[in-house]
Amino acid sequence: MLMTIDTLRLVSSLSEIVGDDWVKTDKADLLTYGTDWTKQFPVAPSVIVMPKTVAEVQAVVKLANETPFKLVPSGGRTGLSGGAVATDGEAVLILDRMNQILDFDAADRQVTCEAGVVTEQLQQFARSQGLFYPVDFASSGSSQLGGNVATNAGGIKVIRYGMTRSWVTGMKVVTGRGDLLDLNRGLTKNATGYDFRHLFIGSEGTLGIIVELTMALSAPPLDPAVLILGVEDMTQTMPVLEAFQKKLSLTAFEFFSEQALGHVIAEKKLARPFETMSNFYALIEFEQRGDKDLESAMELFQHCLDQGWIVDGTVSQSLTQAKSLWRLREDISETIAQFTPYKNDIAVRVSAVPQFLRAVDNLVREQYPDFEIIWFGHIGDGNVHLNILKPEYLDAQAFFEQCGGVSNQVFSLVQQYGGSISAEHGVGLLKKPYLNYSRDPQEINYMRLIKKAFDPKGVLNPGKVFDLEACKKIGTA
Repeated sequence: MLMTIDTLRLVSSLSEIVGDDWVKTDKADLLTYGTDWTKQFPVAPSVIVMPKTVAEVQAVVKLANETPFKLVPSGGRTGLSGGAVATDGEAVLILDRMNQILDFDAADRQVTCEAGVVTEQLQQFARSQGLFYPVDFASSGSSQLGGNVATNAGGIKVIRYGMTRSWVTGMKVVTGRGDLLDLNRGLTKNATGYDFRHLFIGSEGTLGIIVELTMALSAPPLDPAVLILGVEDMTQTMPVLEAFQKKLSLTAFEFFSEQALGHVIAEKKLARPFETMSNFYALIEFEQRGDKDLESAMELFQHCLDQGWIVDGTVSQSLTQAKSLWRLREDISETIAQFTPYKNDIAVRVSAVPQFLRAVDNLVREQYPDFEIIWFGHIGDGNVHLNILKPEYLDAQAFFEQCGGVSNQVFSLVQQYGGSISAEHGVGLLKKPYLNYSRDPQEINYMRLIKKAFDPKGVLNPGKVFDLEACKKIGTA
């Protein structure tokens, strides 16, 4: 790669901070580290920098303020909204080397980690202590805690355990000014003014770089069992949810379409859960806290069958079977990635899901008569994923433009139902044009003021969530 004088100077300055080996400019490195799982934006960073310590992160941010240049913070690069994509010569700050579990206290049930710790690494550590870290999703083997917190990741257990936000008890963050903040320090109760921790959770690296986290752990679920039920009409999943919630302790309630199941079975060579084909499927995980829980589940299955809400079903008889049934749901994203899907990550209140799903499904089938539509998601917490698969004959850019036009109509429905255009994937670049469907102008204005307070020169993650130019027009807070 032919570097400009400015880039050569930047590489030299960054090398003085982190060492020559941890500043990358090769084309392959730029392409690898300069993007996330979003495939819709150009990738054009100027340099990759990989600090090892908090002090090095601070030094890089302070250099960005002085030189100046822009920084894109990056974790596991598994995001789906373009939040970690460098499109305009930015330096990408990679946290892969900050990957240590630093401290654990059994009495507090809290573990302190560097931000580059992979989600699965924390889950395994929790298990080694007889505990449980419940935030879980398909990318847990590569996503990092810092990124999870920066996007307030959700996943498959939200109905029981909540979002990532619920498990962050402490945080160290380097602001856009280069200051280090030590927030909450693992306290369960702390009524001493503003809790800045919650500003950085979900901020997508626009306010500061999360460098250390204290995370709460819980007791593991007792003997979880998995049911998969066949449902003809997706709106019938709601009475099924209500029935099971009344009598069992649910840890997950997911759904997916026959089209999604078909792709997973074909790609992964998995068996169907049962012979009867249905339009949709509900996956229910519940704790077996006593001998009668499985018996209750079977009674509920029969009740739902009698009501005509479901047409068939199966239940796991072992942990191995439970894991196999989960694969039918968890392998969907990876399986359909080859079809370059246009993803919608939308949410409404659980009570509004049936009417909302019907309205959106009718709209997209009318607008996309020739496209394959894949539904799946965490329907038990109101979050559904609508995926439109690109036909082979259509150019990717043309496909994304066509889908983007219809997104305005989808998000208009989201707005009518008081929902969110991004339930768990963040805003990034992909959802930025549609933020007004979930946030009113006054809210966005306050968000810009907060950005200005923590990152006055706009060095962190430029162009994500909202445009920096708009921030500059605003007076001091």
